[in-house]
Amino acid sequence: MTLRLFNTLSGQIDELVPADGTELRMYACGPTVYDYGHIGNFRTFLQVDVLRRSLKLTGTRLRHVMNITDVDDKIIRNAAAAGIPIGEYTPKYVDAFFEDLDSLRVERPEIIARATEHIPRMVSLIQQLESVGAAYKTDDGSWYFRLRSFPEYGKLSKKDLSGMEDGARVDVDEYEKDSARDFALWKATKPGETSWDTPIGRGRPGWHIECSAMSMEFLGDSFDLHAGGEDLMFPHHENEIAQSETVTKKPLARHWMHVRFLLVDGRKMSKSEGNFYTLRDLLLKGYKASAIRLALISVPYRHQLNFTFESLADATAAIDRLRTFHQRLTQGTFAPGDNPDIQAAAKKASDEYYAALANDLNTAEARAPIFDLVRASNTAIDQGKFFAADHDAVLKVLADFDAVFDVLEDRDTEATKRALAWAEQTGRTADVAPELLAGFALSDAEIDNLVAERTKAKKMRNFARADQIRNELAEKGVIIEDSKDGVRWKRK
Repeated sequence: MTLRLFNTLSGQIDELVPADGTELRMYACGPTVYDYGHIGNFRTFLQVDVLRRSLKLTGTRLRHVMNITDVDDKIIRNAAAAGIPIGEYTPKYVDAFFEDLDSLRVERPEIIARATEHIPRMVSLIQQLESVGAAYKTDDGSWYFRLRSFPEYGKLSKKDLSGMEDGARVDVDEYEKDSARDFALWKATKPGETSWDTPIGRGRPGWHIECSAMSMEFLGDSFDLHAGGEDLMFPHHENEIAQSETVTKKPLARHWMHVRFLLVDGRKMSKSEGNFYTLRDLLLKGYKASAIRLALISVPYRHQLNFTFESLADATAAIDRLRTFHQRLTQGTFAPGDNPDIQAAAKKASDEYYAALANDLNTAEARAPIFDLVRASNTAIDQGKFFAADHDAVLKVLADFDAVFDVLEDRDTEATKRALAWAEQTGRTADVAPELLAGFALSDAEIDNLVAERTKAKKMRNFARADQIRNELAEKGVIIEDSKDGVRWKRK
């Protein structure tokens, strides 16, 4: 399978293959650690995770770099408000970000680069820009990129910037204007701000120079893929291109991937709208991390996702169906032989799954044949027409599916426990759904013991005690499911 992915730069779907034929080098913009990540942020990280898992499924070797922006305007503002240096402010948000990635089962990149650990590289790049006349110093000691030195500016976002005002400057890290201006490479020190003594003066880097410097440090002057959210296309990625290509005279990245925005109930997510959710908010409401993962990746990355609680409920039900079926396969005993219809269904599901992923990571189309196979297999098992070879063929399809979607193994309890511990530590216990607290009143071992006692009571025909245990568990948010393949339990 060769992955074909929409390339923002070319405006078409291109094959994504390593330029050197051996290792695909990709850079994906990471978090700015000024606060806890919201679900819009994590949609992008999850879609990049789908990309890297799909590449690995095809046997592609990866060198994936992700940055951590641990110095920028927002961080400085928030740290100042808290009365602490940024070095004390950011660590808890860095730790929280990686905790949330673990909850959502996002694989770690091969390289994680923190901006504050690469200041010399940024300074060196600014010096190179100065040497070719593309950077200049202002009276206050700041450095700016001279936009007219890069005539191709705007080629990624396809914005018409012909009317830009020559020499006009903007010094904020983020701006949402179509009119491009010379942007800050290095900001002179201000009272109370974290700063560094360097050959170009005392100060701190602008946001855009950070990614240029770190991507080229680890991936070379030109690499295979640059990814990020669509909100970064302009000005951040345009500025990266301008800075890097002015010095190297090479394409910064051959392929650019941008993930569309997330809406919540059809509206832009914002605190003023009352529809702003971090991952932790949803976990404390009682939603499962696996369901959040599935809901955020089931809509392909180039489609805008309208996130609703109904979609979370649908994702929860879908995962329950998959896990129940997987348990039925792994715990069942099947006679030797095969069913040609199931063998054909497994091959069809596999072919369609791989084809959908190869076609611009169409996760919606990739998911559909898997559930078709589950339905056909369940019917065959019920009719006694499912055999050992079918078991192996279907499990292989499920394994390939889970290599990308990663929802079959139930690790939701771990994620929820982390969220509950965080709520306790930060005084957010009032935000915890009451039924969630009830569901964790018992440990896994205590539940296992009660389930075992109930099974024993049923064997002894003590149905009153068996029903009593079921009801007690239900009151504490634990559901027992009986089937001919055995008994399992789950928290609501």
